[in-house]
Amino acid sequence: MSRFTPAIGALGALLGVAGFIIYSLAPEHLWLVTLCEGIALIGLIVFFVAHFETFKAFSARRSTRLGFHSVLMVLLLAGILVIVNFLAARHAKRWDLSETQHFTLAPQTHRVLRSLNREVKVTVFAQERGQAFTTYRDLLDSYRQESDKIKMEFVDPERRPGVARQYGITRADTAVFESGTQSTRVTVPSEAELTGALIRISKDTKKQVLFLEGHGERSVADQEKGGFSTAKEALGKQGYEVDTLMLLKEQAVPENTSVLVLGGPRRPVTREEKDRIVRYVDGGGRLLVLLDPDSQADIDDLLKQWGIEAGRGILVDLQDRLAQGDLTALMVRTFTEHEITQDFTFAVLFPVSRHLAIREDPGAKWDIVPLARTSARSWAETNLTDLKARVYSFSATEDVQGPLPLAAALTPKKAPEEGKRRPAIVVVGNSAFASNAYINFPGNTDFLLHALGWLVEERELISITPKEPAFRPFIPNPAQERILLYVQVLLLPSVTFLYGMAMWRKRRRL
Repeated sequence: MSRFTPAIGALGALLGVAGFIIYSLAPEHLWLVTLCEGIALIGLIVFFVAHFETFKAFSARRSTRLGFHSVLMVLLLAGILVIVNFLAARHAKRWDLSETQHFTLAPQTHRVLRSLNREVKVTVFAQERGQAFTTYRDLLDSYRQESDKIKMEFVDPERRPGVARQYGITRADTAVFESGTQSTRVTVPSEAELTGALIRISKDTKKQVLFLEGHGERSVADQEKGGFSTAKEALGKQGYEVDTLMLLKEQAVPENTSVLVLGGPRRPVTREEKDRIVRYVDGGGRLLVLLDPDSQADIDDLLKQWGIEAGRGILVDLQDRLAQGDLTALMVRTFTEHEITQDFTFAVLFPVSRHLAIREDPGAKWDIVPLARTSARSWAETNLTDLKARVYSFSATEDVQGPLPLAAALTPKKAPEEGKRRPAIVVVGNSAFASNAYINFPGNTDFLLHALGWLVEERELISITPKEPAFRPFIPNPAQERILLYVQVLLLPSVTFLYGMAMWRKRRRL
């Protein structure tokens, strides 16, 4: 074996040098660099161990040999340490032991990073000792480990004001994303913001989402509780271009429309507008319909031709509802397996909703998948007088027994012609869940973005949006409330009292 160790050591040294040369010339061939450095590390360790006694004996003979071999041993050890550190840096492994998995990237972030097909430069303007600097650095280090397309640079605007002026930075803690001709900025160091910026920067063209107006719909410009301004902001962060459309003034839905949204219409939609919507869908268009119980939009005929009807009444649920809230504030937890609802972990809050009736027609042209259902202890209350008086009682002759669907995804059974887009529709019996008052509720943003992501066929968006570290309260349903009451208020104090009495009696007998 000793005859081959010199050759092994020489081969290890050559492969070590070759690995550094390959990495400097072609860093994209990381697998080849890792192979060379791994074999080099093994070869140098074998050579060092096999000749350790020889080095020791040589170093004891004469001072010149002592110095030479000492230097050689130092160089060998340094080479081993350099290779070990190089491999550790390129293949670092992290374990997130935090309770909330604070340092683990969301599934959507992993998908976005894996789908990057061009280099993205991130320039962070923050003070080196600031909290934002540390947060940006930790997040971007995690991003860079997942994709070699991420290049980052940190600039202290106080030390390098010229660079800050060049980028037009007016506030600290700003990150500038650049890729090709695209550029966007982030001012909050969070995973949701950074991933949203990557989605926007990686696309040369933006998907256009048009909100229909002219029938009392919720407005994307309205910043009050009933408006859609927060939803518009969330869509903008995901790389969508949001605008409005008034079909009364247009002859057809624009061809570049990715999704047409009918967001809570209250006044009737004209026959001409319905015809234009049908032509848009038949031509491969994507439609999102949000329809409230009190809507007077008169689009029943439009929905019926797709095999679905908007049910009468308002949904009441004794089980899946907001704790200590009205029985019409539904906390929907039952979802059908679908691309829109995959990986859901939070319930969706639907305040004052209507159910959807799916027509069972053997000759139906559309496949309909119910996305969300109420519990078995629910029904559609048709007596509005009782609802106003908050008297909730199920009537077998008038009401509709649950569980009932309140959201559905529709696709045509017949495959589209070659080269044509396949139509798709999502109908939800509620529009308030996407309003400013409820969009930030855990699950509501996910449901809206998932539905739009499925409609525009952007698979990387069909996952849970990255969650920022936040307080997530436990919201019990009525059954859980009763259990907590019995356990905390009755059982535990009773057990403590009985145990104390038993100990008191035992000591008294001593």
